[in-house]
Amino acid sequence: MILDLARSLSAQHGYTRAVRVGVGGGLGTPSAIAAAFGMGAAYVVTGSVNQAAVESALSDDGRRMLAEASMTDVAMAPAADMFEMGVEVQVLKRGTMFAQRGKELYRIFRTYDSIESIPDEERVSMEQRILGRSVEEIWHETVSFFKSRDPREIERAAQDPKHKMALVFRWYLFMGAQWARSGEEDRRGDYQIWCGPAMGAFNEWTRGSFLEPVDGRTTVQIGLNLMEGAAWLTRAHQLRLAGVPLGPADNTFSPRPLR
Repeated sequence: MILDLARSLSAQHGYTRAVRVGVGGGLGTPSAIAAAFGMGAAYVVTGSVNQAAVESALSDDGRRMLAEASMTDVAMAPAADMFEMGVEVQVLKRGTMFAQRGKELYRIFRTYDSIESIPDEERVSMEQRILGRSVEEIWHETVSFFKSRDPREIERAAQDPKHKMALVFRWYLFMGAQWARSGEEDRRGDYQIWCGPAMGAFNEWTRGSFLEPVDGRTTVQIGLNLMEGAAWLTRAHQLRLAGVPLGPADNTFSPRPLR
Protein backbone atom coordinates (compact mmCIF):
# COMPACT_ATOMS: atom_id res chain seq x y z
CA MET A 1 0.00 0.00 0.00
CA ILE A 2 2.82 2.41 0.86
CA LEU A 3 4.60 1.60 -2.39
CA ASP A 4 1.38 2.20 -4.31
CA LEU A 5 0.98 5.54 -2.55
CA ALA A 6 4.55 6.52 -3.44
CA ARG A 7 3.97 5.68 -7.09
CA SER A 8 0.65 7.53 -7.10
CA LEU A 9 2.18 10.67 -5.58
CA SER A 10 5.10 10.53 -8.00
CA ALA A 11 2.69 10.47 -10.94
CA GLN A 12 0.43 13.13 -9.41
CA HIS A 13 3.25 15.62 -8.80
CA GLY A 14 5.34 14.71 -11.82
CA TYR A 15 8.43 13.67 -9.91
CA THR A 16 11.30 12.77 -12.22
CA ARG A 17 12.97 10.68 -9.54
CA ALA A 18 11.37 7.68 -7.89
CA VAL A 19 10.22 8.08 -4.30
CA ARG A 20 12.21 5.48 -2.43
CA VAL A 21 10.54 3.55 0.36
CA GLY A 22 12.62 1.60 2.85
CA VAL A 23 12.06 -0.86 5.67
CA GLY A 24 13.28 -0.38 9.23
CA GLY A 25 12.79 -2.55 12.28
CA GLY A 26 12.61 -6.29 12.73
CA LEU A 27 15.68 -6.89 10.55
CA GLY A 28 18.18 -9.21 12.19
CA THR A 29 18.87 -11.94 9.64
CA PRO A 30 19.67 -12.15 5.92
CA SER A 31 16.30 -13.79 5.26
CA ALA A 32 14.45 -10.86 6.84
CA ILE A 33 16.40 -8.39 4.72
CA ALA A 34 15.91 -10.48 1.57
CA ALA A 35 12.18 -10.50 2.30
CA ALA A 36 12.17 -6.71 2.68
CA PHE A 37 13.85 -6.21 -0.69
CA GLY A 38 11.56 -8.84 -2.18
CA MET A 39 8.56 -6.76 -1.13
CA GLY A 40 9.96 -3.74 -2.96
CA ALA A 41 12.03 -1.92 -0.34
CA ALA A 42 14.62 0.43 -1.81
CA TYR A 43 16.78 0.28 1.32
CA VAL A 44 16.83 -1.25 4.79
CA VAL A 45 17.68 0.18 8.22
CA THR A 46 18.78 -2.11 11.04
CA GLY A 47 18.13 -1.22 14.66
CA SER A 48 18.64 -3.49 17.67
CA VAL A 49 21.58 -5.38 16.17
CA ASN A 50 23.62 -2.17 15.94
CA GLN A 51 23.38 -1.58 19.69
CA ALA A 52 25.40 -4.74 20.31
CA ALA A 53 28.23 -3.53 18.05
CA VAL A 54 31.52 -2.34 19.52
CA GLU A 55 30.85 1.15 18.12
CA SER A 56 27.63 1.43 20.12
CA ALA A 57 27.39 3.97 22.93
CA LEU A 58 25.93 1.20 25.08
CA SER A 59 28.10 -0.05 27.94
CA ASP A 60 30.03 -3.31 27.57
CA ASP A 61 27.68 -4.88 30.11
CA GLY A 62 24.64 -3.75 28.14
CA ARG A 63 26.07 -5.10 24.89
CA ARG A 64 26.71 -8.48 26.52
CA MET A 65 23.12 -8.56 27.72
CA LEU A 66 21.91 -7.95 24.17
CA ALA A 67 24.20 -10.67 22.80
CA GLU A 68 22.57 -13.19 25.15
CA ALA A 69 18.99 -12.29 24.26
CA SER A 70 16.57 -14.63 22.51
CA MET A 71 13.60 -13.61 20.39
CA THR A 72 11.27 -13.83 23.40
CA ASP A 73 13.44 -11.71 25.72
CA VAL A 74 11.55 -8.55 24.79
CA ALA A 75 8.90 -6.61 26.70
CA MET A 76 6.95 -3.39 26.38
CA ALA A 77 7.68 -0.50 28.74
CA PRO A 78 6.44 3.10 29.09
CA ALA A 79 8.21 5.63 26.88
CA ALA A 80 9.86 8.44 28.84
CA ASP A 81 8.89 11.22 26.45
CA MET A 82 5.25 10.11 26.08
CA PHE A 83 4.67 8.62 29.51
CA GLU A 84 1.39 10.40 30.23
CA MET A 85 -0.18 9.12 27.00
CA GLY A 86 0.65 5.51 27.80
CA VAL A 87 2.90 5.07 24.77
CA GLU A 88 5.21 2.06 25.08
CA VAL A 89 8.52 1.00 23.54
CA GLN A 90 10.17 -2.40 23.09
CA VAL A 91 12.96 -3.07 25.57
CA LEU A 92 15.18 -5.94 26.65
CA LYS A 93 13.53 -8.11 29.30
CA ARG A 94 16.30 -10.55 30.13
CA GLY A 95 18.59 -9.42 32.95
CA THR A 96 16.69 -6.25 33.80
CA MET A 97 13.47 -5.36 35.61
CA PHE A 98 12.99 -2.07 33.80
CA ALA A 99 9.83 -3.08 31.93
CA GLN A 100 8.04 -4.38 35.03
CA ARG A 101 9.09 -1.41 37.15
CA GLY A 102 8.15 1.08 34.45
CA LYS A 103 4.69 -0.45 34.18
CA GLU A 104 4.32 -0.32 37.95
CA LEU A 105 5.07 3.41 37.88
CA TYR A 106 2.48 3.90 35.16
CA ARG A 107 -0.07 1.99 37.24
CA ILE A 108 0.61 4.28 40.19
CA PHE A 109 0.35 7.31 37.90
CA ARG A 110 -3.06 6.18 36.66
CA THR A 111 -4.27 5.38 40.17
CA TYR A 112 -3.37 8.57 42.05
CA ASP A 113 -3.68 12.29 41.35
CA SER A 114 -0.43 13.37 42.98
CA ILE A 115 2.68 12.18 44.77
CA GLU A 116 1.13 13.30 48.04
CA SER A 117 -1.96 11.14 47.52
CA ILE A 118 0.06 7.92 47.28
CA PRO A 119 -0.29 5.99 50.58
CA ASP A 120 2.85 6.21 52.70
CA GLU A 121 3.49 2.47 52.65
CA GLU A 122 3.19 2.28 48.87
CA ARG A 123 5.33 5.37 48.40
CA VAL A 124 8.13 4.01 50.58
CA SER A 125 7.99 0.71 48.71
CA MET A 126 8.14 2.55 45.38
CA GLU A 127 11.17 4.57 46.48
CA GLN A 128 13.02 1.52 47.75
CA ARG A 129 12.11 -1.08 45.11
CA ILE A 130 11.96 1.06 41.96
CA LEU A 131 13.29 4.59 42.21
CA GLY A 132 16.21 3.83 44.48
CA ARG A 133 16.01 7.37 45.84
CA SER A 134 13.49 9.53 47.64
CA VAL A 135 10.91 11.45 45.66
CA GLU A 136 12.25 14.68 47.16
CA GLU A 137 15.77 14.01 45.85
CA ILE A 138 14.46 13.15 42.42
CA TRP A 139 12.27 16.23 42.27
CA HIS A 140 15.18 18.49 43.25
CA GLU A 141 17.26 16.98 40.43
CA THR A 142 14.34 17.27 38.01
CA VAL A 143 13.87 20.97 38.79
CA SER A 144 17.57 21.62 38.17
CA PHE A 145 17.37 19.76 34.87
CA PHE A 146 14.35 21.60 33.48
CA LYS A 147 15.37 25.05 34.74
CA SER A 148 18.03 25.21 32.05
CA ARG A 149 16.11 23.34 29.36
CA ASP A 150 12.39 24.03 29.63
CA PRO A 151 11.25 26.04 32.70
CA ARG A 152 7.65 25.74 31.51
CA GLU A 153 7.64 22.14 32.72
CA ILE A 154 8.35 23.28 36.27
CA GLU A 155 5.74 26.03 36.05
CA ARG A 156 3.16 23.53 34.86
CA ALA A 157 4.09 21.08 37.64
CA ALA A 158 3.52 23.83 40.21
CA GLN A 159 -0.07 24.14 38.98
CA ASP A 160 -0.69 20.46 38.22
CA PRO A 161 0.34 17.86 40.87
CA LYS A 162 -0.32 15.04 38.40
CA HIS A 163 2.23 16.51 36.00
CA LYS A 164 4.75 16.76 38.83
CA MET A 165 4.24 13.06 39.49
CA ALA A 166 4.74 12.33 35.79
CA LEU A 167 8.04 14.25 35.77
CA VAL A 168 9.29 12.29 38.78
CA PHE A 169 8.43 8.99 37.13
CA ARG A 170 9.89 10.11 33.82
CA TRP A 171 13.17 10.68 35.67
CA TYR A 172 13.37 6.93 36.27
CA LEU A 173 12.53 6.09 32.66
CA PHE A 174 15.10 8.58 31.38
CA MET A 175 17.81 7.44 33.78
CA GLY A 176 17.28 3.79 32.83
CA ALA A 177 18.81 4.50 29.43
CA GLN A 178 21.63 6.55 30.99
CA TRP A 179 22.54 3.76 33.40
CA ALA A 180 22.64 1.27 30.51
CA ARG A 181 25.01 3.52 28.59
CA SER A 182 27.34 4.21 31.51
CA GLY A 183 27.23 0.65 32.85
CA GLU A 184 26.06 1.63 36.34
CA GLU A 185 26.49 -1.74 38.05
CA ASP A 186 24.27 -1.05 41.06
CA ARG A 187 21.42 -0.06 38.70
CA ARG A 188 21.80 -3.05 36.34
CA GLY A 189 18.28 -4.18 37.16
CA ASP A 190 17.02 -0.80 35.90
CA TYR A 191 18.79 -0.76 32.53
CA GLN A 192 16.56 0.45 29.72
CA ILE A 193 17.90 -1.12 26.52
CA TRP A 194 15.78 -0.74 23.42
CA CYS A 195 15.48 -4.13 21.81
CA GLY A 196 13.21 -6.02 19.41
CA PRO A 197 12.90 -9.74 18.53
CA ALA A 198 15.34 -9.12 15.66
CA MET A 199 18.13 -9.07 18.25
CA GLY A 200 17.34 -12.61 19.29
CA ALA A 201 17.09 -13.73 15.66
CA PHE A 202 20.51 -12.20 14.98
CA ASN A 203 22.02 -13.97 18.00
CA GLU A 204 20.61 -17.29 16.81
CA TRP A 205 21.95 -16.76 13.29
CA THR A 206 25.45 -15.82 14.50
CA ARG A 207 25.75 -18.64 17.06
CA GLY A 208 29.01 -20.50 16.55
CA SER A 209 30.38 -17.89 14.15
CA PHE A 210 32.95 -15.11 14.50
CA LEU A 211 30.06 -12.70 15.14
CA GLU A 212 28.85 -14.54 18.24
CA PRO A 213 31.38 -12.94 20.65
CA VAL A 214 30.14 -9.45 21.43
CA ASP A 215 33.63 -7.96 21.06
CA GLY A 216 33.76 -9.21 17.47
CA ARG A 217 30.60 -7.42 16.40
CA THR A 218 31.46 -4.37 14.35
CA THR A 219 28.92 -2.38 12.39
CA VAL A 220 30.86 -3.05 9.19
CA GLN A 221 30.87 -6.83 9.58
CA ILE A 222 27.26 -6.87 10.76
CA GLY A 223 26.13 -4.83 7.76
CA LEU A 224 28.25 -6.66 5.20
CA ASN A 225 27.15 -10.09 6.38
CA LEU A 226 23.47 -9.20 6.48
CA MET A 227 23.57 -7.72 2.98
CA GLU A 228 25.78 -10.46 1.53
CA GLY A 229 23.54 -13.07 3.09
CA ALA A 230 20.42 -11.40 1.70
CA ALA A 231 21.98 -11.35 -1.79
CA TRP A 232 22.96 -15.02 -1.43
CA LEU A 233 19.45 -16.08 -0.44
CA THR A 234 17.86 -13.97 -3.17
CA ARG A 235 20.06 -15.55 -5.84
CA ALA A 236 19.30 -19.03 -4.47
CA HIS A 237 15.58 -18.27 -4.70
CA GLN A 238 15.98 -17.09 -8.29
CA LEU A 239 17.81 -20.30 -9.19
CA ARG A 240 15.07 -22.42 -7.62
CA LEU A 241 12.47 -20.56 -9.67
CA ALA A 242 14.54 -21.34 -12.76
CA GLY A 243 14.41 -25.03 -11.92
CA VAL A 244 17.96 -25.42 -10.67
CA PRO A 245 18.14 -28.11 -7.97
CA LEU A 246 19.76 -26.78 -4.80
CA GLY A 247 20.89 -28.53 -1.67
CA PRO A 248 20.24 -27.41 1.92
CA ALA A 249 23.65 -25.73 2.13
CA ASP A 250 22.77 -23.54 -0.84
CA ASN A 251 19.80 -22.09 1.04
CA THR A 252 21.75 -20.89 4.06
CA PHE A 253 24.39 -18.24 4.64
CA SER A 254 26.64 -18.32 7.68
CA PRO A 255 28.50 -15.23 8.92
CA ARG A 256 32.07 -14.91 7.67
CA PRO A 257 34.69 -12.14 7.71
CA LEU A 258 34.04 -9.93 4.68
CA ARG A 259 35.79 -6.98 3.08
